Amino acid sequence: RNMSSAGPEGRKKMRECDGLIDSLVYYIQGAIADHEPNDKATENCVCILHNLSYQLEIELPESYAQSIYMQRRNISSNDKTAGCFGTRSRKVKEKQQDTPLPEEKSNPRGVESLWHSTLIRIYLSLIAKSTRNYTQEASLGALQNLTAGTGPMPFAVARTVVQKANGLPSIRTMLHVSHPTVKKTAVSLLRNLSRNTSLQSDIAREVLPDLVLILPESVPGSDIVCETTVSICYTLYNLTQSSSHNARLLLSADGLPKIITISMNDSNMFSKASRAASVLLYSLWAHTDLHSAYKK
Repeated sequence: RNMSSAGPEGRKKMRECDGLIDSLVYYIQGAIADHEPNDKATENCVCILHNLSYQLEIELPESYAQSIYMQRRNISSNDKTAGCFGTRSRKVKEKQQDTPLPEEKSNPRGVESLWHSTLIRIYLSLIAKSTRNYTQEASLGALQNLTAGTGPMPFAVARTVVQKANGLPSIRTMLHVSHPTVKKTAVSLLRNLSRNTSLQSDIAREVLPDLVLILPESVPGSDIVCETTVSICYTLYNLTQSSSHNARLLLSADGLPKIITISMNDSNMFSKASRAASVLLYSLWAHTDLHSAYKK
């Protein structure tokens, strides 16, 4: 677990180690089958897989990159600089590459397992069944890593999470846990998922009211709450930018007073949250059919 966080070279060596990823997945599958999702070894395995999924899109071996990203040569060079968590490139309009992945192998091996639907379902199962905060956070974080970026793999994983594996109810539950980093990682995952326009109606219907509910009533009181607030605002921005229906849903959930309060904070410490809320307000105002409702 420590070694897996040693940087790009360490991740590369561990991904290439014959049988290592397969063994980790095998162990977790056994723990879930035996109804023991809370043991320490399972936590360690998931944390390793979480670390090995970091920067996966841009660190894939050339052979995988060629087969998965055959059409990537047509993508502008700007897209290649996207960060793992997808949060640092907000100002650049993110292009969506909905190119489907090659047909999944029924028996993936090694690094292929990291983005396979089998492991995605394992993460979602652990999110639902484990009560260990580190296991929950690592499972959410692995999905966050896999859905970051703008290539076909992140968007294919996002579709699996939302539509094929029905993962939103489990993720929604994590929005209401008391552990702040678990909640923050769940929101960051939803932010990544919400970039996919084909999934936005599903996400809004399932979790938009919950996102409004966990927005603080006033200026965030700590760094981690501030970061969570920023991610919530940009998730709501993604969901409402092109949808008047979703903007009305936000309005009916009483989100506007909270967003206005956060946007009016001018403290340097929490300026990111204020700016994110302001961007969201500006976007909401673009729905001219809602102006009378806003004014009320």
